[in-house]
Formats: sequence, C-alpha cells, structure tokens
Amino acid sequence: MRDFTRLKTWQRAHELTLAVYRATERLPEEERFGLRLQLRRACASIPTNIAEGCGRSTDADFGRFLAFSAGSATETEYLLVLARDLGFIGASASTGLLRSTREVKKMLFALMKRVSSASDEQTGNG
Repeated sequence: MRDFTRLKTWQRAHELTLAVYRATERLPEEERFGLRLQLRRACASIPTNIAEGCGRSTDADFGRFLAFSAGSATETEYLLVLARDLGFIGASASTGLLRSTREVKKMLFALMKRVSSASDEQTGNG
C-alpha cells in the first residue's frame, strides 16, 4: 500500500483542486449546480483517483486509477476553457489554472509510465 500524500503528483493535484474551488466560488449562482459543480467534481476526481489507486494491491490497478485521473484532468482542462470563454473566470486566473492542470497531466503521464515499467518488471514483460 502506498501513502498517496507523499506523491508529488497527488500533492500538485490537491493544490489544483483547492485553487479550482476558490476560483469557482465567484461563478454565477445559476451555475451552482451546473458548471461550478461539474468543474469541482472533475478536478477533485484527479487526486481522489490517485488516492484510491494507492490503496489497490497491484501496480496494474494503480495504473488504471492513474489513467482515470488523467481523464479527469483533461475534463478539468476543458471545463476551465469553457468557464474562461463564458467569462466566468478571468483570463489571468484561467491561465494559471490551465498551466497547473497541464502540469498535473504531465506528472500523471510520467507516473503512469513509471508504474507501467515497474509492473512490466514484476511480470517479466519488460
């Protein structure tokens, strides 16, 4: 079992989630159950899936949950673009959030590659 709080990828994803929660506080009230909720859920799913994967027993399972996180990161990226283009999040804030989201995605793909290599070594496929 891995301690997810020690993973730099989880730490950055958690920081991103906190920032998204703060940024979406200012979305219009009519978006309370629309874009605000969807963006928060997508973003929170990134560190949540990393944490859940850490509780799995195999590297292959962990890798699957990292892939789920990567999908959520891509969803978050699009929803941030949408919020920006609708004028709900300012250009400066969206630039920083998008940069952080892309950084987390890169970290996720690098971690998936390392986990896959470790899994291949354990099974003799590498």
